[in-house]
Amino acid sequence: MVKTYRHESLLGFFKGMSFPIASIAVVNSVLFGVYSNSLLVLTATSHQERRAQPPSYTHVFIAGCIGGFLQAYCLAPFDLIKVRLQNQTEPRAQLGSPPPRYRGPVHCAASIFQEEGPRGLFRGAWALTLRDTPTLGIYFVTYEWLCRQSTPDGQNPSSATVLVAGGFAGITSWATATPLDVIKSRMQMAGLKQREYRGMLDCMVSSARQEGLGVFFRGLTINSARAFPVNAVTFLSYEYLLHAWG
Repeated sequence: MVKTYRHESLLGFFKGMSFPIASIAVVNSVLFGVYSNSLLVLTATSHQERRAQPPSYTHVFIAGCIGGFLQAYCLAPFDLIKVRLQNQTEPRAQLGSPPPRYRGPVHCAASIFQEEGPRGLFRGAWALTLRDTPTLGIYFVTYEWLCRQSTPDGQNPSSATVLVAGGFAGITSWATATPLDVIKSRMQMAGLKQREYRGMLDCMVSSARQEGLGVFFRGLTINSARAFPVNAVTFLSYEYLLHAWG
């Protein structure tokens, strides 16, 4: 944090955020929409009926995995651009200093398309899919389990229960997702650094050889600290909207 502030000023902490902010509504709509509809198909029960007839954890996990799989492909280009912009480190603007490689998210997307082709926008997509598919299954199972443990049968969970369950679901998902998140980010940056991995396995082996197994858990602490409030509010909004719309 100190190095980022000294090198790039306060704005360095918000680098690459415009695209995720612009896309978060679409991405979450895909995830929760697919999850709810998959659960409807698997259980043949509406959201209102699920408290009286809760779905099995197997159905919750499968529905979460389906949502995670489809979300990953909607998210892939946005996530790539975010990672490229966040890893573009230039010092505070000074007279005579070279301009940054990417001038913004649109210029970043256009540059990747020109230099790496359409497939370049989906660099690291398989790692992202492998990260999100099982992780989001675990995410929804954790949320459902915590809600059921704290709520009498047949009743809706309280707002406090939803906030706590959502927050811990986010932490659990990031604990399982971090190793593949590291691999995904490295593969996404490979095009910028003119380095080509032969695949995810090659990236994993190369990273472990050069930096040890601890490299796969870099960023876990900060991701977990961010995950609790973000996912607590996400699930509270999800539950509120479902009840509001009947």
